Amino acid sequence: MSLTVTDWHDRFVQQARWTQDLRAYLYAKIGLDDGNRILDLGCGTGALIGETISRSKAWIHGLDRSRTHLKLISPEARLCLSQGDAHQTPYADKCFDVTLCHFTLLWVVNPTQVVREMARITRPGGTVLALAEPDYGGRIDYPSELALMGKWQIESLQAQGADPMMGRKLATIFNDAGFDSVETGVLGGQWPGKAGLESWHAEWEILAFDSNQMSKLNHKSEIEFEEMKKRDKNAWETGRRVLFVPTFYALGKMPEP
Repeated sequence: MSLTVTDWHDRFVQQARWTQDLRAYLYAKIGLDDGNRILDLGCGTGALIGETISRSKAWIHGLDRSRTHLKLISPEARLCLSQGDAHQTPYADKCFDVTLCHFTLLWVVNPTQVVREMARITRPGGTVLALAEPDYGGRIDYPSELALMGKWQIESLQAQGADPMMGRKLATIFNDAGFDSVETGVLGGQWPGKAGLESWHAEWEILAFDSNQMSKLNHKSEIEFEEMKKRDKNAWETGRRVLFVPTFYALGKMPEP
């Protein structure tokens, strides 16, 4: 199974729903509405861009390494999109009021370099935000028979070049980046019972995609995969399912001149 760009967009939108309340808190805290230039680093298919445009009068910039993803974003009057590398962006020093990313740092080669690059292009007194970075090493699955799913996901992410433990490293990366102040925290969890089945379908589409990598590792068979899927669905339908992946955020304030 392979995922289309539309499938990926749906995934990015789902992730954006998970962090909606956290974003509202952080955006209010930093005064996002007052910014003149905002960068969404690793913007993907633009899951956050529409919201940012609607709540701010700023020029919104989006940078992503995938041209295919960028092509899915609808043109807007105050939107500038660029293809590029988060480690070495095409922007001048101190040119953004807010530089943010969302489920991005776990995918980059050197997250420390990327955060320092975000700081370089953010003005004095501005803000660097890592809105969401998961830590699959702290994943909780219940009933316990479903814990193997977490192991599968970690192995798959590692096979794809991601760091599944990025969340726990976020505070260190930000505190070493030279910010005037740093706030870090973790997103809470809610389990909506049967209402969670909408997310369940999307999660298993991703797991089916990941299974290509997991099959290469010879840790599972198709029969084992389908059996786990049935058990997981039953746990959601009966209200017994608990799934929690600690998802961390970090806010860094640039020193004033």
